[in-house]
Amino acid sequence: MTNPTIRLRVDFARLCCVGPGKIALLEAIHRTGSLSQAARDLGMSYRRGWQLLASLNDSFDDPIVVTATGGRGGGGARVTSFGRKLIGRYRAFEDDAQLRAARTFKEIADRARAGKRPAGAAGVARLSGRMRTARVKVRLRAVLNSAKQRT
Repeated sequence: MTNPTIRLRVDFARLCCVGPGKIALLEAIHRTGSLSQAARDLGMSYRRGWQLLASLNDSFDDPIVVTATGGRGGGGARVTSFGRKLIGRYRAFEDDAQLRAARTFKEIADRARAGKRPAGAAGVARLSGRMRTARVKVRLRAVLNSAKQRT
């Protein structure tokens, strides 16, 4: 028996989205206090980390992370209270979706062939380093503006 895995991406507006990669980066920045160390810990380049962080900060009215320029006195990065709220809400929603997927797809997941992949198909590397071969991919989108347009 396998459990389905949810990979959640929330679209707040056009070009304003948050998914597992950005959340993992925010958590690593919160843990290390450094964008460069967070990027290293996640196996990504500093440039890629900076691009993701800039995208996050440009997407919301309030900053998600504040940074200080490095140098002799050292730099750093700090996740703001708004950023911590984003992480918390994302992880809580992800946990709820994961539990719901496990219940909803139980009968189907029980029939999944664990460890079997089509020829040429690669496993899915998780940030934790574990490989998953069988999963149900569900993409949920939350577009806040569409709710306003319906009313």
